[in-house]
Amino acid sequence: MLKKRLRKRKTTVYALGQYISMSAHKARRVIDQIRGRSYEETLMILELMPYRACYPIFKLVYSAAANASYNMNSNESNLVISKAEVSEATIVKKLKPRARGRSFAIKRPTCHINIVVKDISLDEYIEIDSLNPLKWSKKLKSKKKYTAMAYNNIYSNGGVWDKK
Repeated sequence: MLKKRLRKRKTTVYALGQYISMSAHKARRVIDQIRGRSYEETLMILELMPYRACYPIFKLVYSAAANASYNMNSNESNLVISKAEVSEATIVKKLKPRARGRSFAIKRPTCHINIVVKDISLDEYIEIDSLNPLKWSKKLKSKKKYTAMAYNNIYSNGGVWDKK
């Protein structure tokens, strides 16, 4: 009797940007907006956001999608940003000359940005048990979630005020 070993197909690809000259806090502000979104929606968000951190993150997302299309032959419409991380890197220290022969330390923070892209079309939802085909139908059923939209008047119940 032959045993077949099933290998799970790789569904994630990443792009890593190291020593990007910007603080990790400013990059996290942008990364939090794109985490979990689709590739096409992410590109639109990054083009329209007014932050300086958007351009290097845009390049990394584009690079991760190029890696996915080259390595896994995946379509860009099936890609989702599954994981996006920002970690602090080394701080570049410079000395600036000041008055009376003194020096002033300038600290330029850098960060590492890691973006993981997942192809949802390659995701394996079904584990096929060839001995028991009755299990197939249970795993194929999807649970539908319905959400109701509720209208709340923000002026009558003390909601969020417009900050200027």
